[in-house]
Amino acid sequence: MNLSYTNSSNFKYRLTRYKQILSIVIIALCTQAYADSKRPNIILIMSDDQGWGQIGYMDHPQLKGNTPNLDKMAKTGIRFNRFYAAASVCSPTRASVLTGRSPRRTGVPGLHKRLCLQEKTLPQALKKAGYATAHFGKWHLGGVQGTAMPILPNDPNAPNHYGFDEYLSATNYIEMNPLMTHNGKVVGLKGESSVLMVEAGLKFIEANKNKPTFTVLWYGSPHFPYTAMEKDMKGLPKDMNSKQRQLLGEIVAMDRSIGMLRTRLRELKMAENTLIWFCSDNGGRVHEPHAMAGLRGAKGSLHEGGIRVPGIIEWPGKIKPQVTNFPASTMDIMPTIIDLLDLPKDSMLDVVDGESIAPLFKGKTPKRSHGIYFGNKGTALIKGKYKLVKNGNGKGIKWQLYDLEKDMAETTDLLNQFPELVKQMMEEIESTNSSIYQSEQGKDYPEGKVIQPQRSTLWSKMPEYQKLYDLFAELKPDWKRPDPKAKSAKERRAEKKKKEKAK
Repeated sequence: MNLSYTNSSNFKYRLTRYKQILSIVIIALCTQAYADSKRPNIILIMSDDQGWGQIGYMDHPQLKGNTPNLDKMAKTGIRFNRFYAAASVCSPTRASVLTGRSPRRTGVPGLHKRLCLQEKTLPQALKKAGYATAHFGKWHLGGVQGTAMPILPNDPNAPNHYGFDEYLSATNYIEMNPLMTHNGKVVGLKGESSVLMVEAGLKFIEANKNKPTFTVLWYGSPHFPYTAMEKDMKGLPKDMNSKQRQLLGEIVAMDRSIGMLRTRLRELKMAENTLIWFCSDNGGRVHEPHAMAGLRGAKGSLHEGGIRVPGIIEWPGKIKPQVTNFPASTMDIMPTIIDLLDLPKDSMLDVVDGESIAPLFKGKTPKRSHGIYFGNKGTALIKGKYKLVKNGNGKGIKWQLYDLEKDMAETTDLLNQFPELVKQMMEEIESTNSSIYQSEQGKDYPEGKVIQPQRSTLWSKMPEYQKLYDLFAELKPDWKRPDPKAKSAKERRAEKKKKEKAK
């Protein structure tokens, strides 16, 4: 009898406990679902080789009125007058976006390098926080040289190895009717590449409406060889240089795709809860006279024309519209998002170069604890209005100091006028260089070393690609097999130097 009573009591007790635990679980799940619903969708958009001046709101003579969507974003969001790519060429800048770190720390000091697999990336952090993550467009972080090709189906450095749930990506810049890889499968697409990427991005966002999404749209425009559709050149002067007209037509198409994105987000009633961050990966090209809007230098240079790029953040109702002269960088993107979402500090590695600029969202001015460092194709440090720069790594190249507030075209060297300031900035550069050297050896990683060997190989020299030539031709009938004797850019440069020495 006592035993029966005891068993009955235990049963009732266990049942009560089960109900309590179930209630706690349900409440926790509901709380998480509510939190997820409140977390913003995040879209990072990056153009390819778009100069600081190549946008309507900069009064570009041909683009004024032809980039209405970017102009609207700049009017309703934060428009940066001093937004910087972390490098003057694309691969390093892309590495900085995903890591918040100086590119040299990440295994990507220059073009065509592998992003180290031991890095902690933004998509990994957001995936842990409940986000669906996707990459669409140009990748250029897999250590493959040459024109755009599909990423190898089993490539160890494909986007999925860095935290992306889905990807539709190519090794380099994409043009009209691109060959790409979708989640490990090579596909042939038809259409204008910017529009195709936005269509894929919207499909991903709509398929994941039950959770917050992180969408990376990395365009191939306006990178050469410039193949614009006639309808995107309609508003451009017909007597323009053909190359320039095609280039600007790609920017118009890119803006058109951004219009598609913004319109659909509003139709889905998602715009108010979506943060869009737009920028370019480096400065523009010299063959478009208005690309840099009077800045010195171009792509490949550490002068302003090579690193100062368009920068816009739009988040309707959540940020105060403004035009800011506060200097910010692609290295700030990850720290800012981690800060906004209040994610754990260990979402990033201990050594990070970017800083959160979240105070700007409320109209306040952030404070930097250190300058913005550049270490690709020379060395530079931007600290407030001053910039100390050595443009290039060759012998005889001298340091120069500029006041960017008074002289954004970098015409007057102030190096000899501010010796104490130069000393302080040089000390910071030397300290950063020393820290970066340790990072390059893998000291920031738990293993204390870099595990995966670096790769920078021309795709046409890779047997894995050669085996896929028939597939490429099947998917894209006008695809041309490469010349087996073709030389990589590195080989061509070496050959050129050899000829110059022989003279």
